Amino acid sequence: MQRRFWRKDEPRLCRLSVFPVGSGVQLLYAETKVLLRYRVTIFVAFTALLLVAAGTEKRKELPHTKDCPHDPKQVYIPAGEFWMGSTRKEREYAYRLDKEVTRAYGWYEKETRKKVKTGSYCIDRYPVTNSEYKEFMAETGRSEPFISPEAYQRQGFLVHPYEKVKEFLWQNRSYPAGREDHPVVLVSLDDATSYCAWVGKKMKRAYRLPTEAEWEKAARGTDGRIFPWGDEWHPSYLNSGESIGSTTPVSRFPKGRSPYGLYDVIGNVFEWTASPWDEKSYILKGCSWDDLPGTCRAAMGHGRAPQSKHILIGFRCVSGLTSFQP
Repeated sequence: MQRRFWRKDEPRLCRLSVFPVGSGVQLLYAETKVLLRYRVTIFVAFTALLLVAAGTEKRKELPHTKDCPHDPKQVYIPAGEFWMGSTRKEREYAYRLDKEVTRAYGWYEKETRKKVKTGSYCIDRYPVTNSEYKEFMAETGRSEPFISPEAYQRQGFLVHPYEKVKEFLWQNRSYPAGREDHPVVLVSLDDATSYCAWVGKKMKRAYRLPTEAEWEKAARGTDGRIFPWGDEWHPSYLNSGESIGSTTPVSRFPKGRSPYGLYDVIGNVFEWTASPWDEKSYILKGCSWDDLPGTCRAAMGHGRAPQSKHILIGFRCVSGLTSFQP
């Protein structure tokens, strides 16, 4: 088993072992001395119905989703209010999904339920991929995604040994073989901001990182649902935990799409936002390929220093609807 590292004061969000998956009903008690077979038949039939229901939650779609008018890689988010944050009931559900691992740290207690209003905007349908970032590097001379062993140690929130980091390192200004459509990682806040600005210059519009509110609205819609697809946890709808153990192509999980059609808003990688967490860090939203279920909710967020580079962190861009001449 690989050794894992954490700061002593930091919650251990990433798994040390594989937790049971699925949101179906677990049979916790088996009656062995049953005298009436009708009783057994009714129990089995009722359990089967519950299992079917747990696995067939209908996606809650918004009726009028549409593509961004100026960028086919983005989707349009209309102006208006949405429910942001979480209720006490949702937080309790998250702690239970985590098998109580995160409760002692109060990891979700900063989530405040409120109605928030945004303007209209467009946002990337997928996280920015390695192939897209490579094009940005080629045109701008930007350095490839990288962190040295020494810098990784100084960063403080290690989670994985540097041996795992090597899997994601670029060589000769090219991403690891076969990962062109995986989300780019090992990028700082400035790397992400610069990429969005570069796209904006090409598109003659203002492109930037989303605010926390913009990201969350695009991830969950307006009705306050817990996950992009609804209110029930479905581990097969995203890349999280240690079922896969690395990043995956950004289009791999269509069942995990948000109401507006965004892929991987939870799962695969955390995503930078433009919103500060405190005086020294910025908010990351979503969850990664190595996280607990409770973390993988639209309301969840945490902070990292802007210079942070990690194999769990990527990003996507937003744009305004007004063009400009540079």
